[in-house]
Amino acid sequence: MKLQRASGTLGLLALVAIASPSAFAEEAGWYLGANVGQSRATIDDARISSSLLGAGFTSSSIADNDRDRAYKVFGGYQFNRYIGVEGGYFNLGRAGFTATTVPAGSLSGDIRVQGLNLDLVGTLPITDRFHVLGRVGANYAEASDTFTGTGLVHVGNPNPSKRDTNYKVGLGLGYALTPALTLRAELERYRIDDAVGNKGDIDVASLGLVYRFGAKSPAPVHRVMAPPPVVERVAVIAAAPPPPPVAVAPPAPPPPARATPVPLKKVTFSTDALFDFDKKVIKEHGKMSLDKLTAELRGVNIDTITVTGHTDRIGPHAYNVKLSAARAEAVKAYLVGSTAIAANKIVAVGANGSNPVTKPGQCVGNKVSKALIQCLEPDRRVDIEVSGTKL
Repeated sequence: MKLQRASGTLGLLALVAIASPSAFAEEAGWYLGANVGQSRATIDDARISSSLLGAGFTSSSIADNDRDRAYKVFGGYQFNRYIGVEGGYFNLGRAGFTATTVPAGSLSGDIRVQGLNLDLVGTLPITDRFHVLGRVGANYAEASDTFTGTGLVHVGNPNPSKRDTNYKVGLGLGYALTPALTLRAELERYRIDDAVGNKGDIDVASLGLVYRFGAKSPAPVHRVMAPPPVVERVAVIAAAPPPPPVAVAPPAPPPPARATPVPLKKVTFSTDALFDFDKKVIKEHGKMSLDKLTAELRGVNIDTITVTGHTDRIGPHAYNVKLSAARAEAVKAYLVGSTAIAANKIVAVGANGSNPVTKPGQCVGNKVSKALIQCLEPDRRVDIEVSGTKL
């Protein structure tokens, strides 16, 4: 169940409850219940990319699996119409990701979360059948991680796990189907520690039933029928009704303007035009080239800009990775400083010399020379990919 569907269900319950003429008030006592729904985890793709970059890899794509089935079983005690305490077991399902890396390989991560919770639950009656509820409490969760790598990606600890205590909060709506049986719709947030030092939130939207022990039916209401009123017959001559007014329909509003999608735009700059050889500071001539690009982006609502730095194959791999990433960050910083584009819309990555433009056998030899440096010039470049819509 998606969160949007859960919100629609809550609104429908409110409408049915307000229209219902029956009355069932919350009473003190014990109860049991169970909920089933969908969990949605927050997966930090930026942190995954940063971790891979620190290990000498860049992520070409990350596929997230952030939703799964969740359920909980619980019991509680209602002290009065407004306050209760509730505890139980929850299972938030699983969430994970698969990152494709350069050099060739992949890293997959998976987390399963289950545990116990103890909450203080506040209830606010709206009608005798309908109420809203809020909860705050603690969860003691076990997070079990599984990591696998393929290709050049190797995982040191494939199965870490951790148990820790964090907070949880939630909101919900309740509708009394009978004095003993209540339908609940809830939105909850669980704060979770994974097994590799990160904290995150898992949100759950669910529906469930609550059974209350010893609930009493309300006493029947005896109604006394009043005698029919005495109506005197009086002759009335009614005037003819006036003709109905003629309604003139207002003109139809003009259709809203639609944004025109812009196809993916990719621009390649020679690194030698932007930077001196083996340097990471943009030259003045390079800034003029970037200014031409930013002028073309005026009047475009930017979605994302990806800046990828490339080096040639000369030099150690680790050094080239660091240099290509530094050049990409320099171009990103210049774009942010010279335009109104937010920094979080620009992604900078370094691809070292793993994706050359020159063909095999075109530049022969590994000894550094002026001729080899000149031959490998097409490999030293900066790719800028832009996506967005015209304003």
